[in-house]
Amino acid sequence: MKVQKLNYPQFNETLYRTTLFNGLTVNLLPREGFHKTYAVMTTNYGSVDTQFVNSQGKQVDVLAGTAHFLEHKLFEKEDHDAFDVFGEYGADVNAFTSFTKTSFLFSTTQNLSKCLETLLDFVQEPYFSTQTVEKEKGIIGEEISMYDDDADWQLFFGILKNLYPKDPLSVDIAGTKDTIAQIDPQVLYDCYNEYYQPANMDLFVVGGFDLTEVLDVIEADQAKKDFNAFQNNNELPLFLGKSGSDIRTFAEKTLNVTRPKSMIGIKGMQETPQKRAGLKYKLELELGLYLLFGESSLLFQELFQAGIVDDSFNYELEMERGFHFAVISGDTFRFEEMEERIKKTIAHAPEILANSSTELELAKKEFLGQYIQAQNSLESIANGYDGKLFDHATLFDYAELVPQVSLADVCAAIERLFRPQVISTFRVMPVNEEK
Repeated sequence: MKVQKLNYPQFNETLYRTTLFNGLTVNLLPREGFHKTYAVMTTNYGSVDTQFVNSQGKQVDVLAGTAHFLEHKLFEKEDHDAFDVFGEYGADVNAFTSFTKTSFLFSTTQNLSKCLETLLDFVQEPYFSTQTVEKEKGIIGEEISMYDDDADWQLFFGILKNLYPKDPLSVDIAGTKDTIAQIDPQVLYDCYNEYYQPANMDLFVVGGFDLTEVLDVIEADQAKKDFNAFQNNNELPLFLGKSGSDIRTFAEKTLNVTRPKSMIGIKGMQETPQKRAGLKYKLELELGLYLLFGESSLLFQELFQAGIVDDSFNYELEMERGFHFAVISGDTFRFEEMEERIKKTIAHAPEILANSSTELELAKKEFLGQYIQAQNSLESIANGYDGKLFDHATLFDYAELVPQVSLADVCAAIERLFRPQVISTFRVMPVNEEK
């Protein structure tokens, strides 16, 4: 087994990477002086993956919420629950599903080999029965109901419904009560067999462990299992659009909130650059958005001093396989003024950024400091790994890119993202708010 050694002398770190015979990518980052170890196993399969072509060449439509349902059900086996096994080993375990990934993770200070074997086995040995699937529908249905009453969650998915009205991005990651009602064991097995193949997955282990011992455990566990050949190609762009004509420019809903919530969304219409260039583009956008909408920006300072916004004002960039978008939001009774100023900033972003060279250098130092601080967190290191999306880049690669970003890079990236026809507004209004 060939192991690639990746040195990061600037941070005094060495990452070991290998691809097993079955296609599983393994990243190992041993750290001296650490007692805890954190491991996360991820499949390149999330809520937006709603179609695939099976081995017979037939297109299969996947019900919304299936990836999340699978995440829940993989823990439960015929005669035990993986949560209980990890508890016996003194480890904490969890999982999460995003738009494009499903991850299973644990952290422990003891019984590492047993925990690794348990992680690999419960993820790679599915068991679904009609009885347990039906029981899970009620649990996930309650989760969906809980998010129906979460104003911030509704604000976020409200803007996604505006930006991606015809795409699975507009549907809650958990699906709907109607879609999960149609899920049965066969649906779960079909999607599992399609996406949960080692060549579509990766494992990241970081913390206090012996490299050789952990490699041996992983390799021995995988050697005793057989897998189907992975056929699916999830690398193609999904939700780019051509003109933005399908985007809804405005919508709102009423909920039991004390103050109106408003969010401006900007849809990325072009394909992101490939490999590390994509990572650099993401960093350029993050720096640009920080200069325009961060707490040190002129916009925020003016809005804050005028009493239009408070510390609920925020921005966020999402960039995953096949899509990227930015949102800017805040809770305020003066939402129309806030929206107007945000849109004005978007329209004049090139001029604003052109005079921000000093601010950019300060922002780069702040970003670099945050990345270095994040290296103290095992979870941040492992969860910051996006697999093939940015050519297996890590948090250390991200930090090394910061000094390379110029003001011209930032301006070009922001201009590429900001186009008037891809801007939308969504509001969550108090129930008794007068229109």
